[in-house]
Order: sequence, then C-alpha cells, then structure tokens
Amino acid sequence: MASVATATTLGKNRAHGSLTRPSLVSVGKVVWLSSELMFFAALFAIYFTILSVNTQWPMAVSANLPESVKLDVPFDGAITIVLVLSSVTCQLGVIAAEERRLRRSGSIFNLARWGLREYFVLTFIMGGVFVAGQCIEYPTYVTDYFNGENGMTISSSAYGSILFLATGFHALHVTGGLFAFVFLLIRLSKGRFTPEKITSTIVVSYYWHFVDVVWIGLFSTIFLIK
Repeated sequence: MASVATATTLGKNRAHGSLTRPSLVSVGKVVWLSSELMFFAALFAIYFTILSVNTQWPMAVSANLPESVKLDVPFDGAITIVLVLSSVTCQLGVIAAEERRLRRSGSIFNLARWGLREYFVLTFIMGGVFVAGQCIEYPTYVTDYFNGENGMTISSSAYGSILFLATGFHALHVTGGLFAFVFLLIRLSKGRFTPEKITSTIVVSYYWHFVDVVWIGLFSTIFLIK
C-alpha cells in the first residue's frame, strides 16, 4: 500500500520536478523559448542583410530626403535601463518565492523585506513603462516623417520596416509577459502558496529574462551599431 501511495504522489508532482529531475513545465518553457529565439534570429538576419547592401546607415528617410533617419538613442537607452532593471526585480521575486516569502514582512520602503508579490508588481510597472515608452516613440517617428523631418514609417523604407517589425514584435512579447504577471499575481492571491505556484513563478521569470536579453540584442544592433 505504501508503494502505491508513493507512486501516486510522484505522478502528481512529476510536472513540477523533484530534487533529481527538472520540472517538465520548465523544460517545456525552455523548448518554446528556443523556438521564439529562432524567430528573433530571423529578424536579426533580415536586419543584417539590409545593412550589408546599403552604404548609408541608418538609411535615408526617402528618395526626396537623403538624410539618415534620426533615432532617439537617449530615450531608448533610458527605457532599456528600466527593462534590464525589471529583470533584476523579477529574479528577486523568484528568490523570495523559493524562500516562501509571498508578502513583505516589514515596511514597504524596506526592499530587503519584500516578498514575491511586491517584486512582481514592481516588475510589472517597469515593464509597463517600457511598453509605454515605445508607444510614445512610434508616433513620433511617423509624425516626423510626414512633417518632412528625419522620421520613418513601416513602409517608408526597408530600414523603417525592419525597425518597426523587430521592435514591434518584441513589444508584443513584453506585453504578453505583463499579462503573465497579472495572471500569476491573481493566482497567488487565491489559496495556499504551493510548490506548483513556485514553479509558475520560475517559468514566468524565464520568459521575462528572455525578452530582456532579446531587447539588449535589438537595442545594441539597431541603436548602437552604425
């Protein structure tokens, strides 16, 4: 009878791993992120292909305006710092989850006593700031283009197309991560803080670190490399 109970317990927890086996949920997430990595690798390949056949980079605004597109590097650098720091707060939340600290145990100004919820709420806010920043930046490029300045649209040139596609798809992934945080925070507010919820926390953190690393690559490639 004892062996049957043990087998049942193992069957229930198999998806969430053990001391000797990784979580199947985590493994599945890593496999899925690998496919997403291939998608962004294709966008990088398109970008460098366009770069290799153009002597002027960034490309000209249009045939009538030979000046290069002007990028707002300081602004993008600022929201990049926010996104990278959100990865730090996300990982601090994972550490709190592994220590079973769901809520803060002290003053809200004492970050060392914060729990998973506080770190993930802060991560959500920082991710929202990043997406809001891009929502502000895109119309500026389009408005500048139609005003005859150094802007661009998705159809104005190959450069505009790949910039809006690459950064736009990344913004969609960040937005998906924000929904994941909301779903997880709602789930954490209900019932006990179980090992399954810790696994969910770790899986969400994998995704968030992924979008952060991809953005570092995109920012370095598009905004820094000339």
